[in-house]
Amino acid sequence: MSEQIENARKDTASVENPILVVEDLQMAYGQVLALHGVSLEVRESELVSICGVNGAGKSTLLKSIAGVLKPQSGHIRFKGQDILGKKPEQVHKAGIALVPEGRDIFPSLSVAENLRIGAFGCYKADRFAKDLEDVFELFPILKERYRQAGGLLSGGEQQMLAIARGLVSHSDLLMLDEPSLGLSPDRVDQIFELIVKLKSRGITILLVEQNAERALEIADRAYLLSNGKVEFSGDPREMEKTIDVKAVYLGGKKKG
Repeated sequence: MSEQIENARKDTASVENPILVVEDLQMAYGQVLALHGVSLEVRESELVSICGVNGAGKSTLLKSIAGVLKPQSGHIRFKGQDILGKKPEQVHKAGIALVPEGRDIFPSLSVAENLRIGAFGCYKADRFAKDLEDVFELFPILKERYRQAGGLLSGGEQQMLAIARGLVSHSDLLMLDEPSLGLSPDRVDQIFELIVKLKSRGITILLVEQNAERALEIADRAYLLSNGKVEFSGDPREMEKTIDVKAVYLGGKKKG
């Protein structure tokens, strides 16, 4: 998979236009500040990874971008438009899809119905039929389970359904929150191979992932969050040189 990753990186090396810009974002839960002036950007067709321990602010950041949480201050601009304070449905309509931690599929609904909900707001029968062809190419198991209730799928299959639901929304930015969480090693491999395949198709991805080594392997750029602050931003290879990633998850930071 390493050759595929390098080819995908070359494809995005010359792309400089940021599709998402977050500046000095402050977000608090009551009196507890969860994000301390976080800034980042995502350029078109690149994969940006956000790493950090539990409680670092990763999911809070994605939920703030998606409009699920309301930050106290800062700026969030998407495709040049200010989306800070917009409702989730407005953010989604603007072109951002969040695949949340825990998948949040509708367990009583079929795979078909879950996918149809993902296309809500942009549904056209002929386009949806083409979308299903693409989904089945990426996730053959979903074709087999198409009429089956989402709650009867395995954890890995539910994650595939959640990602597919995000894809059929035709969003310009796909945000993935802990896509490998709770999956078996084989399923983790499948999910990361899928993410690389999506990137090779030119899909812009913002990835939150606790499996930092795997996330850094496939990322164009990376951010390290610690206690709601950005501790590092830049080339993933530089991050691995200057920061002991394993130590970070045990409480350490920089090498040397």
